[in-house]
Amino acid sequence: MASKTKDLISDGAHLPVVEEFFSLQGEGFHTGKAAYFIRLGGCDIGCSWCDSRFSWNSDLHPMVDTKAIVSRVIDSGADSVVVTGGEPLMWTLDLLCKGLKNKNICTFMETSGAYPLSGTWDWICLSPKKIMPPTTEICKVADELKVIIQDNSDFEWAEKYSKMVSAGCRLYLQPEWSRFDMIIPEIVNYIKKNPMWRISLQVHKYMHIP
Repeated sequence: MASKTKDLISDGAHLPVVEEFFSLQGEGFHTGKAAYFIRLGGCDIGCSWCDSRFSWNSDLHPMVDTKAIVSRVIDSGADSVVVTGGEPLMWTLDLLCKGLKNKNICTFMETSGAYPLSGTWDWICLSPKKIMPPTTEICKVADELKVIIQDNSDFEWAEKYSKMVSAGCRLYLQPEWSRFDMIIPEIVNYIKKNPMWRISLQVHKYMHIP
């Protein structure tokens, strides 16, 4: 849960950083692209299959000066940044994006969309969760819709949000990792019948990279 002081939450001058690393994007539209990843702490959605539970409690992670984060991105040589979590929109991200944009660094984000949008983004990957559905605002501006498929009921959930995003939004179905072998045949058959969807695989897990 996010429980930091209100001043730090409101201005975005400090952010709870779980980890930072330079790697390759492993999911969705930008799979294979090099990017600097910033994982922020704090999430009150609590998906049962979440593979980053260590990020949920923001109090376990240090509040880091946003300028220092930007400086490390610049030093890495990366030309794009992926902000993820946790749920990154629990925090104000305007200053982070401004600092990155001033250095001509592309800004990407993955979010559940459950919180108000902040920051300026070149790419928004919306991954909606049933527990806390996304706002209408973020559905309209999402560049990519990525729905995690755990069982057959999730296909209906995916179709619901495919109708709420813009016509140009890319549509992806991603198997829940722990049920991969069981759910892959269902996703393959579904996409054959509904070719507007594509499959997203977590290829970084196969490559054993962060």
